[in-house]
Order: sequence, then C-alpha cells, then structure tokens
Amino acid sequence: MLGEKVMNENEYIVEGRNAVLEALRSDREINKVLVQKGEKNGSIIQIISIAKEKKLVITEVEKTKLDTISQTGHHQGVIIYTSPQKYCEVEDILQIAKMRKEDPFIVILDEIEDPYNLGSIIRTCEVLGVHGIIIPKRRSALITSVVEKVSVGATNYLPIARVTNLAQTIDTLKKENVWIVGTDMDAPNVGYDTDLTGGVALVIGSEGRGMGRLIKQKCDVLIKIPMKGNVTSLNAGVSAGICIYEVIRQRDIKNRG
Repeated sequence: MLGEKVMNENEYIVEGRNAVLEALRSDREINKVLVQKGEKNGSIIQIISIAKEKKLVITEVEKTKLDTISQTGHHQGVIIYTSPQKYCEVEDILQIAKMRKEDPFIVILDEIEDPYNLGSIIRTCEVLGVHGIIIPKRRSALITSVVEKVSVGATNYLPIARVTNLAQTIDTLKKENVWIVGTDMDAPNVGYDTDLTGGVALVIGSEGRGMGRLIKQKCDVLIKIPMKGNVTSLNAGVSAGICIYEVIRQRDIKNRG
C-alpha cells in the first residue's frame, strides 16, 4: 500500500465519526488523531474534546491526506491510528452469558466474506444483546476499518471469537447445552414456529453459498424466513437481523410470562 496506509502489524486505522467516537470511548490504545482542517462542527467537536481529555496527539491535516489514508473512502473528516481489535475465546462468550445469568445467544458466521455484511451483523448483534460472534480464521472477512465503520463502533463492545475449526467449535457448544440453529432458505421449519428460547447458536451462511455441507449437518435444526414477494432471497446481513430479532422476541415473551 502507498503512503500512510503502510502500518505495522500492531497498528491500524479507524475512520468515520461514529466509529472513531466509540473507539475513543472504549479502552483501546489510540496513538494519533487526524482531523480535517476546518472541520469543527457536529460530532467532530465531541471527538476533539474526548481526545484532549485523554491527552492524545491531535493533528489537523488537509482533506487530501485523509483521502490518501482512508480505506473506506468515507472518513468524514477524521481518522485515528489505533491498535487492532482483539479477538476473544469462545469460552469468554459463554462466560459473559453466565455472568448475565442468561442462556447463551451466539451468532456463528460461516464464511461471511463481505466486510459490509460483517459490520452490519456486528452492529445488529450488539444492539440486540447477543453475547458474542464466532467467525472462522479462513474464508471470512476480518475486523478492518471498513467493518468498524459499518458497525458504527459496535466492534468495541461485542466479543468476537476467531476459530480454526467451526465444526469442532459447534461440538464444544453442544456440550454446553447450546442448540445449533442453522438458517437455510430451503429449511422445513419457519423461524417463528421454532422454539428458540434456550441456549442458541444461530448459524448464518455465506452470501452466495449458504452454510457449508458439514456445518449444515451439525445443526440441530434448520429454519427459514418465509418469503412472500417475487424476490426470493435476502442478503446475509438482513437475514441475520431478522433471525436474531426472532430469538430476542421469543426470549422476551418467555421472560415476561
């Protein structure tokens, strides 16, 4: 890469106002704040204020320099240099559920390669209270500046585990009494007709291929979203949002009862 995009393995950028603001509010190590010259409105004022409170180095630069550094093309006048997001262990996610005294609710992403879908799913999971996400180390989008921007900073709060073998991880979750629920457009069961109130790991397949054969075989049940219109598919981010909300809806009804 050219210019400022060349960074060592312990540093990368976060860009966009919401993503930067959440990174500043978190406990991440931040090395430098770049602000576009003349940008002193809206949330930029708040960003500068928090950065000053943390005694961070703030540098005003021309828009052209931010354009050169930006990896999303939409930096919104601010970029920070920070440490990469840290991944957690699957055990950490299960422990969070125990600490909250809740049945585990985990989302497993099987080869989601589009960073925009990944960022969207992370944002939905964090907002709706999912305990954590599991992604494979191979053939999957990673946490990058694009993902952080799309998630509007939710990556700072949602535990994300990166595993070598999804199939083995599913076996481990089953031993913890977590029901593995796969999503498949040809499934025999509709989501809202399936009991999703216990410990659940919801598996979302890749954008084009869906779940892999082995992962599908390991699911305890397969569910689908009923389609009423002429278009017969949804992208992974939208599908995940609908299914995640159904799990939360059923749990809320059970808890109120």
